Amino acid sequence: MLRGIVDWMRVGAMCLACAVAAKAAPVLMISIDGMKPEYVTKADEHGLKLPTLRAILREGAHAEGVVGVWPTVTYPSHTTLVTGVWPAEHGIASNLQFDPLQSHDGAWYWYASQIKVPTLWTAAHKAGVKTASIGWPVSVGARDVDDLIPEFWRYYGANTQPNPEDRRLMAALARPETLFDELEPTAGPYMMGNDTRLEGDEAKTRYALAELQLHKPGLMTLHLSSLDEAEHEHGPFSAEADATLEAIDGMVGRLRAAALANDPDAVVVVVSDHGFETITHAVNLAIPFIKAGLVEVGVNADGKTPQIKSWTAEPWMSGGMAAVVVRDASNAETMARVHALLDALKRDPANGVAEVLDKKEIARRGGFPEAESLIVFKPGYYTGAALVGELVTEIKGSRGSHGFTPEDPQMRASFFAAGKGIAAGRDLGVVDMRRIAPTVAGLLGVTLPTAKAEPLAVKP
Repeated sequence: MLRGIVDWMRVGAMCLACAVAAKAAPVLMISIDGMKPEYVTKADEHGLKLPTLRAILREGAHAEGVVGVWPTVTYPSHTTLVTGVWPAEHGIASNLQFDPLQSHDGAWYWYASQIKVPTLWTAAHKAGVKTASIGWPVSVGARDVDDLIPEFWRYYGANTQPNPEDRRLMAALARPETLFDELEPTAGPYMMGNDTRLEGDEAKTRYALAELQLHKPGLMTLHLSSLDEAEHEHGPFSAEADATLEAIDGMVGRLRAAALANDPDAVVVVVSDHGFETITHAVNLAIPFIKAGLVEVGVNADGKTPQIKSWTAEPWMSGGMAAVVVRDASNAETMARVHALLDALKRDPANGVAEVLDKKEIARRGGFPEAESLIVFKPGYYTGAALVGELVTEIKGSRGSHGFTPEDPQMRASFFAAGKGIAAGRDLGVVDMRRIAPTVAGLLGVTLPTAKAEPLAVKP
């Protein structure tokens, strides 16, 4: 008898959740990787033509800037955007996983099973909201995404001869297994591998439009990455970056129109993961660890290329900062050598070190729970990958990057939202990135119990 009552109560609660979710307007959440808020809020100053993004700015609520996470790189940030917690809590510490022997061929945090807390997809799915996602980081195998094309690749960066079989790889990773068969007649061929150029974003946009048209999800997340690529190659606010964002604005316009065609009450949320800095110097941090005997280097099978053979303590590079992981932190002699090395690095201003944080300070900032120390660079100085040569080398040309402290205003990300239930023309000021996920959850009529930050005041 008691078991029957409990089961009835569970069914009733589920039906109530579904009813609440059914009344909420659908949400389309688009991430424009690397978009500083000033691209939109100060578009005139930069001569940018962004009719869609400026309309969302005018018609809805926006943040002057979003203070991101440690480190300000793509995968931890995107996971905070859908969980509302710091990387130390959600488990995605950086883009690449710590690989001290460099034996995993650049393995990233691709898999949703690595996320330790519920996501927006989880909350929406449990409430009966149809979920969809295209190209979102850390989404491979996400069980709570009904229609999924994750971000994954075999070859990183520009590939002049992509393998056409990579389209089959993406189709195999999609769910349901029929999704590509359903979308391809409308959307055309998907990209091969991970195309970070405009062509890749166009492919993702076509598939998002087909998904909106055919399946009408209540929550859809989409990641567009070509602005980040242009800023890395040419710097923020370069002619190339500006032209890329203007093209993306057109994609956002098409996506917004499709969402509103499905439901005039739809809410469009545009976010980004981090800002951008111009970088001038690479700091090849592995070199002092090698010289200190904390990392041993040999050569790989070709007999020429340096390769790490063993390690006692090693830097885990993450853009404008690097976590220092110690194999045995209980070894006092090892820790003394590590601290002496870090003190020497910091004392020389030519090395570009802004500060070195200890484990307690790292924990206070919510990043890198595996690290014993964290090296934070000054603006312009960036982690290099060389195992031999000079510690600090000049970066030629106009290049840009991120991963610096989120306390740097140049690292601030974006938040723009417009649609039913969003106050028009509201400036939210500078906000914490952790507030975005609970805000979107509220728009969907669902809750994220593990998110601790308050939702943003987007409602009239």
